[in-house]
Amino acid sequence: MLNPYVRFSISVIVVILLITIFALSTFSQTALKPVNSPEGGRILYGIVDGATTQAGGMAAVLRAVHNDCGERPLVGPVFKFRGTETVGVFFTVVNHPAGNVKVAGLLMAAMTGSQQVEAALVTDEASRFGTTVNPMLRELFAEWRPGGAAATTNVAMRSDVPAASTPASIEPSAAAAPPLRMVSSADGTAVVGVPDGWVFDTRSSSGTMILTGPHGELLALGMCRMGIDPTNPRSSIIPHLPGTIIYPYRGDLARSFTDIIQAWRRANGLGPAPIQVEELQPMQTPPGVQCVKAKGQMDPDGRGMQTFMDVMTAGNPGPNGGYTLTLTHTLLPNAVAAEERSTVRAIIDSWKVNQQTLNQQVAAATQRMNENTQALIQESQRQVERIHQIGAEATERMRNAEEVQAMRNDSFERQEDAISRNGQGFSNYLLDQTVVQDNNMYNNGTIGHGTFWNSTAEALVKADPNRYEIVDTPNYWRGVDY
Repeated sequence: MLNPYVRFSISVIVVILLITIFALSTFSQTALKPVNSPEGGRILYGIVDGATTQAGGMAAVLRAVHNDCGERPLVGPVFKFRGTETVGVFFTVVNHPAGNVKVAGLLMAAMTGSQQVEAALVTDEASRFGTTVNPMLRELFAEWRPGGAAATTNVAMRSDVPAASTPASIEPSAAAAPPLRMVSSADGTAVVGVPDGWVFDTRSSSGTMILTGPHGELLALGMCRMGIDPTNPRSSIIPHLPGTIIYPYRGDLARSFTDIIQAWRRANGLGPAPIQVEELQPMQTPPGVQCVKAKGQMDPDGRGMQTFMDVMTAGNPGPNGGYTLTLTHTLLPNAVAAEERSTVRAIIDSWKVNQQTLNQQVAAATQRMNENTQALIQESQRQVERIHQIGAEATERMRNAEEVQAMRNDSFERQEDAISRNGQGFSNYLLDQTVVQDNNMYNNGTIGHGTFWNSTAEALVKADPNRYEIVDTPNYWRGVDY
């Protein structure tokens, strides 16, 4: 087993929710018509003023949702209804002005014959939406004919609808993701959804979240370690903290994956484990970072092979031989591996790191380090006063110590910022998200940034490339994008 409890920092992954019961004032420029809903919830449809594409219409509605609910929209993959050109996307939200009500819904868009965009919304409280969505759709489609065509009203809820799916209804999976109960780590650095029967490890902290399943499943999200190349002549100046991985990584993560797993075990005081990698896929990453997705079999404890599914990221080694490793590690007994994959995917999708709290932890640790350093300096000064004959030597040693500490502090701060930035880029990659810049949105002279699902981001850029553009990880804004 890979010990997750030695950690430095990581940004990660995602859950910002979407809509509540929409007031008509939300759409002051898209006069959507309400439809009576005997089942409760809210049904709206109509022309989206000014929109000329389905993506543009959906984006306009989502912006209105953002403004009305007080938080940034997060949507699922876009899908198409079979036999039509109508597209849809599921969403959820906490509506803060309405008393932090948790709501879920479905947004749909279609083109009319006059090249206008029709949009429709069905929403209800999140706890009810799975049972009321189909009755609401029947009421909607009794009046609304998207693009002039009839549409199917049966939509079964799933959390893993692929962006390329084109069914008239979203078929339920045999291993549909279960309901999740959101829990937070004790230090407030992350939240994650926990299914019934799974146990959340209360030692989870610093963004790392650990869960175990009822059949011996293990899921460790966002473990982070410092690595050191022992062959680098300058590696001795890097502090060898507990859990540090000693391995001569040279920037080829696909080739080094298995060896790093074994080095990680050595750092935990464990012996080598039999491991068979069946799939190893390099993933696209920002410059200076490598990431691989691996799947196969391993025997972590001598009790037999189990299925592992890992995502590992490594930064390129620095001049002193230091580098950072992050790992999300899934270990499933073979008997339940196939049926548990949707559950694991749902848990990973629910994981969200509170970067602000994590940054505060790092700042507090830095302050403690500085205070300890200052105490050492003061003690050294007292020793100098008592032993005048060695004053010159003590002063020189102190000067050298301060210079080395300043170098370490500076390196620590730059490293933490790089980890946060690259970690957020990695988190966005895992969660199929993209940072988008809105050149028309200004706040105190600053152009707006927002994080969307990849499919939504691509739709926005295609809809209006002069206004929207993709933001690469090196251009993320601290405090906004990570």
